[in-house]
Amino acid sequence: MTLIPTQAERMARARSDLRVGLPIVLGEGQGGLLVLAAETARADRLAALRELSDRITVAITERRAATLRARAYDGDLARVIMPTEADAHWLRDLADPARDLIAPMKGPLMTEREGDAGPYRLAILLAKSAQLLPAVVTAPIADPAGFAAAHDLTRLTAEMAAEDLARHHPLLPVAAARLPMEASEAGRLHIFRPDNGGVEHYAIEIGQPDRDAPVLARLHSACFTGDVLGSLKCDCGPQLRTALAEMGRQGAGVLLYLNQEGRGIGLANKMRAYSLQDQGFDTVEANHRLGFEDDERDFRIGADILRRMGFGAVRLMTNNPRKVEMMEGEGITVTERVPLVTGTNRHNAHYLQTKARKSGHLL
Repeated sequence: MTLIPTQAERMARARSDLRVGLPIVLGEGQGGLLVLAAETARADRLAALRELSDRITVAITERRAATLRARAYDGDLARVIMPTEADAHWLRDLADPARDLIAPMKGPLMTEREGDAGPYRLAILLAKSAQLLPAVVTAPIADPAGFAAAHDLTRLTAEMAAEDLARHHPLLPVAAARLPMEASEAGRLHIFRPDNGGVEHYAIEIGQPDRDAPVLARLHSACFTGDVLGSLKCDCGPQLRTALAEMGRQGAGVLLYLNQEGRGIGLANKMRAYSLQDQGFDTVEANHRLGFEDDERDFRIGADILRRMGFGAVRLMTNNPRKVEMMEGEGITVTERVPLVTGTNRHNAHYLQTKARKSGHLL
């Protein structure tokens, strides 16, 4: 029946539920988990979980577990047994390393070592895909389908969640219009939206690029602090303006503005990372302490947009070799890597050194 939500629509609903503090059900058959995002868990819903089970578990990444000195028996994650006296404040302190100096005493922490960690791993990935802290509160339930129906909750099967999280959702054109800009009066802005209702991404077209020749292109990840506020902590704003200016000077180009703030972790988590940097950690270390990888971005989005716009080859403006590898892997020919040179200042010098040393950027 066409009115039944698709797999992608159920996943979109689950992300929204987690962001507003509503639990979701993960599982099928005779066993599953009730899952709450640690960041948005409310006291009344934590109390409801305790009524269901006397063994509430908080799943966190191995990186976060290492900071908390909790044993990660599952390798890439740890299942922390939530103490009976712990409340929502304890939970947020456990999940958010930016609060470690405020609330340093959380242990000793006991962790699970038996049972299948797969559903907990999927729950963490789902929280990350919703740009929430990678920490989830769980309670076991015996009848996932029945429980979800009785409480009007979104239910995902493990197979559905795993397949959707690994999938690239195609981007569909939504709107486009002429947009004169400082870089070029011959500008045009294209809006693309993924078929799962996720965030939109933009393509800024300068001039009338020849679709049969390599186009001067840049994949630029959104940076509210740098692009809009002129932050001195990064080089994003100067890179954006330099790239557009060069495309204007050459008379043609396309800049893809991808809404993957903070290397894909979102603005809120980027600000948490900034607070950790103020404590002395570099940008990579801060991401790790939050429970994220060095870079959570999906550059398949850029290749998809270029193909939909009719481009098959690019002269890529980037200092990041990974972008070149991704483009080539997605079938977009990179005929030239065009260095993107911007200045440094006393606020971003360490950041740029870290990008070169740990992320392989060619600066």
